[in-house]
Amino acid sequence: MAKKHNTIALIAHDGKKADLIAFVKDHRAFFSSFHLVATGTTGQHIAKAGLKVKRMLSGPVGGDAQIGALVATGRCQAVIFLRDPLGMHPHDPDISMLLRLCEVHDVPLATNLSTAQLVLEGLAARPDFSRPKARR
Repeated sequence: MAKKHNTIALIAHDGKKADLIAFVKDHRAFFSSFHLVATGTTGQHIAKAGLKVKRMLSGPVGGDAQIGALVATGRCQAVIFLRDPLGMHPHDPDISMLLRLCEVHDVPLATNLSTAQLVLEGLAARPDFSRPKARR
């Protein structure tokens, strides 16, 4: 399985938190082999589910930016961000920044459960996962 120093970020909008927590519980053994980071309330729920997680600030007050910094500095290998596409989010610029950083730094990003499952399968198949070098 994955090395403990690899990091996965877990984020969910309010309308998707229950889905993310159920997903994490269903894959508890997998997630336990990673260093987990999460935004405020999501991290609180993940901790209650029995996993060790570093809690960042709540998304609207800087948590998305904190996770973005981890992505930008190569300290986060994947992001699972279950977004509510129908909800209004006053911190959309922060969300867009995080999504853009995942794109720029070629970090796997799942925004729904189907893609999250594929990211987990990919990480399980490549426990030594590292991003390919970008061609310039």
